[in-house]
Amino acid sequence: MRKSYKVNEARKKIVIEPNKSVKDYWLDLWRFRELLYMLSWRDLKVRYRQTMLGVAWAVLRPLLTMIILTLVFSRWAGLKPPEGVPYPIFVFAAMLPWQFFANALTDSSGSLIANERMVTKVYFPRMIVPLSSVFTAMVDFAINLVLLFGLMAYYQFVPSWNVIFIPIFGFWAFLVAVGSGLFFSSLNIQFRDFRQIVPFIVQFGLYLSPVGYPTTKVSEAMRPFFALNPMVGVIDSFRWAVIGGDKFPLQPYCLISFGVTLIILSMGILVFRSMERSFADII
Repeated sequence: MRKSYKVNEARKKIVIEPNKSVKDYWLDLWRFRELLYMLSWRDLKVRYRQTMLGVAWAVLRPLLTMIILTLVFSRWAGLKPPEGVPYPIFVFAAMLPWQFFANALTDSSGSLIANERMVTKVYFPRMIVPLSSVFTAMVDFAINLVLLFGLMAYYQFVPSWNVIFIPIFGFWAFLVAVGSGLFFSSLNIQFRDFRQIVPFIVQFGLYLSPVGYPTTKVSEAMRPFFALNPMVGVIDSFRWAVIGGDKFPLQPYCLISFGVTLIILSMGILVFRSMERSFADII
């Protein structure tokens, strides 16, 4: 005789939601690290897809900018780099961290809107989205770092032992990019005007940062205000690591820039976390 069984089970509803504590949120970021890798790899492939020169654009953009700035500041304005340092290397050493910051900020500020479907349908720490854009910009940074050493070989310029600090100052640029990217990506959800503001910041910020000229050309009275731009400390420090020098440049002003970096990073995280729960509703 065949027996039949009837099982009455209460309906169960599964709800996937973020953990409540701050500690759990950062653990979630680590658990979703593969998603960070996947998004970074996807952004990298999409950036140069269907372009004739492909990844060569990662080299051409800072190279062409370097040539223009060299002509403007060296040939026409008559600015001189430190003795024994070719002006193209002087400029390109500053272009590296600036181009990384500009690419990271531009891409990360619009990353949440670009990934609208994923943000509205699946739970994961939303911070992964702008972070993936910053990590994608790091690939271009690494490519251009190789180009910088190629320029040194071409001009027969031998770097000093200071080059060992390049990773430290590169990480400093990373902190500025992350803080700014989190801040503007979250505000861009609420106020779409920031899509127009960010390109202006990047374009105008190039001339407010010591890329084509040394900070010593800024008057002593204005340097504390100049250093409120966190990229001033990053660029001066990175340039010191590349071209060398006896003393760390403009120490008190670099400390101001580093302090502003910590403020931007803290503000970016706080604003992003406070608005994160409403992203899916607003976007």
